[in-house]
Amino acid sequence: MGRINTGRVVLGGLVAGVVANALDYVINAYLMAEEGADMAQRLNLSQDVMQSSTYVWVGVDMIWGLLLVFTYAAFRPRFGPGPKTAILSGFTLWFAVCIMFGGLMSMGIFTLPGFIKYSALTLISALAASLAGAAIYQE
Repeated sequence: MGRINTGRVVLGGLVAGVVANALDYVINAYLMAEEGADMAQRLNLSQDVMQSSTYVWVGVDMIWGLLLVFTYAAFRPRFGPGPKTAILSGFTLWFAVCIMFGGLMSMGIFTLPGFIKYSALTLISALAASLAGAAIYQE
């Protein structure tokens, strides 16, 4: 087994983070706008709080991209290089996050329909970001 190419993880992670940010913008600003507004009202969050958290979420998506590519690099010796492994790594991390958000749903932060819709849309984002970042990675 070769060593993980840290430089390529960072480069691929940045690409994956940009893809995740672009898709998450579309998801949150357009496809989940109504659910987001309902959640903010239900949780009594002001528009200022929602706006100021944007920069944090940009950073979260960049770190998410790094984790996606790191996971791909770790899976690659076991499952081989290519899109199948990128999809597996993206799905694995997406599933872990969904488990956590499922716990938040039980607390009333997400509604069941919102959780299902958000989960489906973020699966698309996770897979696209993982595929983009994995395309950059080389050992």
